[in-house]
Amino acid sequence: MITHHEFGSTKWVDVVDATDEELAGLDHEHGLGERTFDEARRRAARPTMQRFADHAYIVAFSGSLAEIDMYVGDNWFITVRRDDEEGRDWDPSVALDRLRRCGTTVNPGVIVATILEELVDGYFDSTDVLEDQLEEIEDRIFRDPVETTREEQHVQAELFAVRRKLLELRRAVMPLREVLSALLRREVSMIDGDALVGIRDTFDKLLRAVDIVDELRELVGNAVDAHLAVVSNQMNAVMKQLTAWGSIVFGATLIAGIYGMNFQHMPELEWYLGYPFALGMMAVLSAVLYRLFRRRGWL
Repeated sequence: MITHHEFGSTKWVDVVDATDEELAGLDHEHGLGERTFDEARRRAARPTMQRFADHAYIVAFSGSLAEIDMYVGDNWFITVRRDDEEGRDWDPSVALDRLRRCGTTVNPGVIVATILEELVDGYFDSTDVLEDQLEEIEDRIFRDPVETTREEQHVQAELFAVRRKLLELRRAVMPLREVLSALLRREVSMIDGDALVGIRDTFDKLLRAVDIVDELRELVGNAVDAHLAVVSNQMNAVMKQLTAWGSIVFGATLIAGIYGMNFQHMPELEWYLGYPFALGMMAVLSAVLYRLFRRRGWL
């Protein structure tokens, strides 16, 4: 689907789920080469920028990792949008509202600066969501004891899912610094003036986003270590309980084993009170051991 937006003499062509016929028509309309949109036909691995004689090509990703391919010319601007892994695409409505308020002063450089700023703002939304997920997992780690192996594996899976999302977000955020740095060095002639001022502000926001992503990655690592420590402590507690009960049962078993050997010269076997005496020793020994382990916190 192709949507046209006009801002004075500047035209913005927004393409979603582009077909080969649509891209070929854009080639012909703007006098571009046949292979201009080859990069838009396949998903990019990271943000990048390429300069050509008559235009510049910029790739960036939204906070949900939807790809936006941007083609910048002297008085035209083309975006080719691709959905993210969950089928969501980037919504340009906020950027369009901002551009309409600018009036006739909009040029391709201003459009690029506005879109890049909206994309970077989306990174903060994504980090906020991931931070909330991480805080929820941390609360569960320290508030709710892990009782089953399945619950333990579920917590680990959630932590690694957050780590994977942060890694994917970092791959979209980090290389964008190089793109913005190149634009600030005026390597693209179509981007100058007010557009450079906006890109400079966007670059500062991007640096904060990078710091937040790195901090969250460190927090995820700490959460993984904390979860393993909690699981290890719980395992130690279980081993203490098993050891304590084993010692209690061993005391009674020892007495029963001694008097169950049935040797011929064992005077207690013929004693009238031998049976209740043996049971009494078992009960007293078990009670003493139970109280001892209970006092030490093993039971």
